[in-house]
Order: sequence, then C-alpha cells, then structure tokens
Amino acid sequence: MAEIFAQLQQKGILKKILYAGEGLSPDYKDGTKIFFHYKTTKCDEEKTVIDNSRHYDKPMEMILGKKFKLEVWEELIKTMRVKEIAEFIVDQKHVDQYALVSKQLRGIFSKNPKKHAENGHCCGMMAMSEHGLGYADLDELVKNPQPLTFTMEVLSVHKPDSFEKEVWTLNDDEKIKRLDTLQADGKVLVKDRKYHEAADKYSEAVGILEQLEMKEKPGDPEWHELEDRKIVFLSNFSECKLQIGDFYPVIEHTSTVLKRQPDNVKALFRRAKAHMGAWNPEEAKSDFERVMELDPSLTKTVKKLLHDIEELQKAKDEEDKKKLQGMFAK
Repeated sequence: MAEIFAQLQQKGILKKILYAGEGLSPDYKDGTKIFFHYKTTKCDEEKTVIDNSRHYDKPMEMILGKKFKLEVWEELIKTMRVKEIAEFIVDQKHVDQYALVSKQLRGIFSKNPKKHAENGHCCGMMAMSEHGLGYADLDELVKNPQPLTFTMEVLSVHKPDSFEKEVWTLNDDEKIKRLDTLQADGKVLVKDRKYHEAADKYSEAVGILEQLEMKEKPGDPEWHELEDRKIVFLSNFSECKLQIGDFYPVIEHTSTVLKRQPDNVKALFRRAKAHMGAWNPEEAKSDFERVMELDPSLTKTVKKLLHDIEELQKAKDEEDKKKLQGMFAK
C-alpha cells in the first residue's frame, strides 16, 4: 500500500484513506465494472463542492480499460478496495478536462432533460470557448484551472463476464456472439407472444449489425454477409411491430428488406397488411397483387383481404358522403 501512495505522489496525487474498506489490496483486470460515488471539491478553505453523485438517483459506474474521458479517475479507483472511502488531491494537469466531463455527467444524470438539451448542442473546446458550458461554476473552472479534490467511495466490484456487457463495451467477436443470443431470446419471446420485448431484442441486433457494417466497405463480401443477416432481424422486427399494430415501422423496415430482396413474399405481405392498417389502400392493393403473383398459394387469403379493403373503402365513402350532406344541410 505504501508503494501505491508513493507512485500516486510522484504523479501529483495525494491519497488519504477515510475508511479502509474490505478485502485484500485491489488487483482489478480490464473489463471489471465498478460502481462508486464521488464528490468533487475545490482545494480552497471552504472546500467548495462542485459535484456530488449522491444527489443523483444512481451511482456512477465505470468499466476499467474502456478509456473513461477523465483518465485519472480510473487510476484512482484502481487503488481502492470495496467499500473503501478515500480522498484524493489531484494536480491540475490531471483535471484540465474535468469541467467538460462534469457538464456531460450532469446532463446524463439531470432530472431536467430540457435543460440538458439546451446545454447539449455544443461540445469539446468549441463549447468552452464560444458558448461556455451552461454552468457558471464550470465556466469559472475553465477560466481558472486548479487542482481538485475527489472523495470517492467504491460501492461494488463486478468481475469481467459476471455481468451482461453493454453493446458499446463489446469487441467485434463479442458483438457477433451477442447476435446469436438476441436471435434465440427473440424467438422465445415471440413464442410467448411478448412482441414488445421481442422487438427490443431484434432492434438491438440491427443496431449491432449497423455498427459492424461501418467497418466494412459497401459491396465487399463481408458487408453483404452483414446485410443479409440484418434482413433477417428486420423481418422479425417487422412481424413483431405488425402484431402490436405499430404499422409505420413495419412499412419502413419491410421497404428496406424489399430494396435488397424485391421478391421477398413475407416482406410484401407484411407491408401490405401494414398499409392496410395505416389505411393506405392503394399501396396495400399493389403489394397484395404482387404477393399473388409470386406465391399463388396465398391467392385465397389475399383475395379475402382485398375484399376487406373494398368493404372498408365503401364504408369510408359512405361516411364521407354523410358528412358532406350534413355540411350542406347546415
């Protein structure tokens, strides 16, 4: 422990343990998730408080090795045991970016989304130089850089692979494996008629595939492979949305499928039903007619739906006629 104190001191960081915590000296591997509270104060006589995470609904969390924007925090956390409370006086050179990080954290944890939106249109040095950060104390900190004191408490530590990682923390291999899990989970949820939950799974999968596609050159075999897999998830997502009567996403995503696979009967049929639900009768008829051309075995089903459209159209025309007559009667 004395060696850790000495190493920190050489870097311009003074550590004082307020509560020793539990367990052996920490040896955290990259990928470890740590939940903690922090209080940031100036090093003045009043110990002016800048931020205190206990004012928010939930504690801060960090995954080690993921290059948190304020790098010194990871260095401090790595020296702490579970339940330990420690005070760190940190040299100015390590906290030059604190004002910007604080602004972002306040926005994330803020109970006033409107305020966050108003202050969130600028970022980085441009925000600080041209518009300020939207908080007087942070603007003052930018104008007068200074050492800061961080009082930190480690609440819990979770080893790598002991928790489900968020997508942004996954490497490419982990993302590919996640797709299989999402596909299997979605299938079970659909079987149980939990369409909202299944749609969320398929939506997450599409997001992952789009992230992976960004690393490939459009038209290359690897890109086509990802596109083909995305089509499967978009189709499943569209079916879930159709089942819950959310028609416009169905129209949007089946159209995406049909751009790549113009003769995809399932996509045409789903889009036709969505157009019918959203009351786009001409578009629905066009898609249904194409379905019959591609798969004559569906002719009976499609003709019934076309008949339903005609009956609905007649009812709507009659309703419009009555409204028109009522207007003239007045």
